[in-house]
Amino acid sequence: MNDEMSEMSEPPKSQPTGIDRHVHLEGSVDPDWARSQAASVPDALEAFWRGQAMPFTDFIDSFFFITDLLTSSDAVRRAVNAVVGRLPKNCGGPKGVDLWCSPQTLVVDRKLLSLNELWKGIEQGISDAREQGVSVAVILDAVNNFGIVNGHTLLDLVAGDMPPFVVGFSTGGLERVPFRQWAPVFDRARALGLRCAAHAGENGPASNIREAIEEANLNRIVHAVRAAEDPSILELLAEREIAVDVCITSNLALVPEIKRHPIKIMMDAGVRCALGTDDPGVIYTDLGNEWRRAAELLENDSYMERLFQNSVQGAWCLNH
Repeated sequence: MNDEMSEMSEPPKSQPTGIDRHVHLEGSVDPDWARSQAASVPDALEAFWRGQAMPFTDFIDSFFFITDLLTSSDAVRRAVNAVVGRLPKNCGGPKGVDLWCSPQTLVVDRKLLSLNELWKGIEQGISDAREQGVSVAVILDAVNNFGIVNGHTLLDLVAGDMPPFVVGFSTGGLERVPFRQWAPVFDRARALGLRCAAHAGENGPASNIREAIEEANLNRIVHAVRAAEDPSILELLAEREIAVDVCITSNLALVPEIKRHPIKIMMDAGVRCALGTDDPGVIYTDLGNEWRRAAELLENDSYMERLFQNSVQGAWCLNH
């Protein structure tokens, strides 16, 4: 696994950046470390690590299997280290990570560790990253399909003890609760000084993207691959200059009806796409691989230059 990952980590020639715009802490543990901590690893997770396509239900089970290994500040620190370790070793421009994290899941729902232990582990990981010239910002991630109560409970949990490295709030999970219902939660997060984003247009319809922008007043969308199905939504994303984080390997694995990633369609429409790895501790990839896949899809250095600029300009880790 390590030899395979090191080969994958060599950056593409077409202007890579060292900025991972979307990656989940819980989905980022190093596979070798995971094997060392568990008596056995599920067959589905081993299949994901081999790069095999697996059903979405297997992804969820695998995600929570590695999430449940984050039982101490040291484990959290190792997960942050694994995220940073997947950045290209030789790349142009700044290096950074916009890191999604779900304290409600880790601390309250699954009771894996305390909030103080979580913050300590992240802080130690950020300190390690800083020594390598890598900036890290944390985005709190609530679960859409658990409803707005989950969002308010998460904000209740962190409001009195929110470290300076926490800069944003987002929703993830299944897109089942309308974003108009989430609007008051996003407003509350903004009142706490947080920037806001949402996973939209991935496992839900393209219309969710419009609703997230127009009714929840969001200016950053994660995935948004369904936008390619509706020219009016592509136009909206471009006109509003919405930052869109796409994760090519993950999108193709988890949205099986998409046979070719629509990043070129999106960028042709003027959408400000940037690259992330999503859950590389489950779905086998690193940032260098995402750049290589983008180069294959875009086939033109001018697109890659725009991708580079988008990654830098929209990164919260570089602007907080």
